[in-house]
Amino acid sequence: MTTQFRRRAHWIVLTAVFQSLAWAQGGMGLMNQASGTAMNPESWSMPMSMQSLGSWSLMLMGQAFVVDTQQSGPRGGDKFYSEDWFMGAVQRSVGGGDFQIQLMLSLDPATITGRSYPELFQTGETAFGKLLVDQQHPHNFIMGLGFQYLRHVGDATTIQFYFAPVGDPALGPVAFPHRASASELPQAPLSHHWQDSTHIADDVVTVAARHKWMRLEASGFHGAEPGENRWIVQQGTIDSWSARLSVFPSKNWMAQASVGRIAHPEQLEPGDQIRSTASVHYSRPMPGGRSWASSLIWGRNHDTYTQHNLNSFLAESVLPIPGRNFLTGRAELVDKDELFSDNPALERELDRTAGSTFRIGAYTMGITHDLPKLIPGVETGVGVNATTYSLPAAIRPYYGDRPHGVNVYLRLRL
Repeated sequence: MTTQFRRRAHWIVLTAVFQSLAWAQGGMGLMNQASGTAMNPESWSMPMSMQSLGSWSLMLMGQAFVVDTQQSGPRGGDKFYSEDWFMGAVQRSVGGGDFQIQLMLSLDPATITGRSYPELFQTGETAFGKLLVDQQHPHNFIMGLGFQYLRHVGDATTIQFYFAPVGDPALGPVAFPHRASASELPQAPLSHHWQDSTHIADDVVTVAARHKWMRLEASGFHGAEPGENRWIVQQGTIDSWSARLSVFPSKNWMAQASVGRIAHPEQLEPGDQIRSTASVHYSRPMPGGRSWASSLIWGRNHDTYTQHNLNSFLAESVLPIPGRNFLTGRAELVDKDELFSDNPALERELDRTAGSTFRIGAYTMGITHDLPKLIPGVETGVGVNATTYSLPAAIRPYYGDRPHGVNVYLRLRL
């Protein structure tokens, strides 16, 4: 048995023991949370560094991608940039329950210049006072700051309280930066603003109750999307609400359905959004401490101003294969109605001749190869993925007949 194998086996055993003890103490319900109070399947082994600080348990997590993006067509773009997030959480027993403080930071505002990176057919939020089109916005410096308390009120029942000046309300699946099935995909889904864009919301208050395999949550929060100054913590009145029902039939499976009313989310667009989502997630541990993870997600936005319903469908998966490799895939169908908002005259002409909504398909395949440990405590990988698109004939003159994009990246993970 090699020294490296013995160390890996020792780490797996210690992690399993730690997690078993935490579950026995009621704390695993907090440790399993990935974004706000959202959870991946319970069998997902979240990559983290853990240690004790007296009566406190400290958990550190983090991931960074250094990416070169190349895209084709008249509206495609090229860019070299980095996106990342780092999270620290401390937890201890208090009053017969578990109390946790969580802080999540990102250097995206510094490492994604120009307030966006290129992504064909992506829409949502603003930069320099204009709607972003074919661009993805960076995350905020403070992605999350939350306080939560979980307590058992019976053998199989827990209640939970969550307050976050910056956090994630009970709406949608786990946000893509923390979703198990998206762990090897650096780019945001085109359906981000249909499914999980509220993962950075202001003044979030959530109450949750779980009994055995069923969990019900309700949240109030401020609905406006983050402003263009990504370095500050914004505040606003609690003007939006959401509710989410999650089920956990086994450790490998979980599903959620949620609905919420988001008050005036877009800075340059009137009206509210009523968002509905449903998703199923699967995770199966595999040898070597890795997991096969997959997700099926549906999300719909109803715009109260235009009365439009816009749907999105997503399937994604990451599969470990021999040779320290991960195969990744994502397929999406998304209804887009802001693709030409940066050109009002063209938008009016297309609306008259072809309609205002276009269904876009995006199909991504890729591979990540884990390198030998270059930095102690950091998993380093290099990867590449390619995306092709399907689009209506009416907008091919503006995007090209066969638009595509390629991402080459370096991945670093605690």
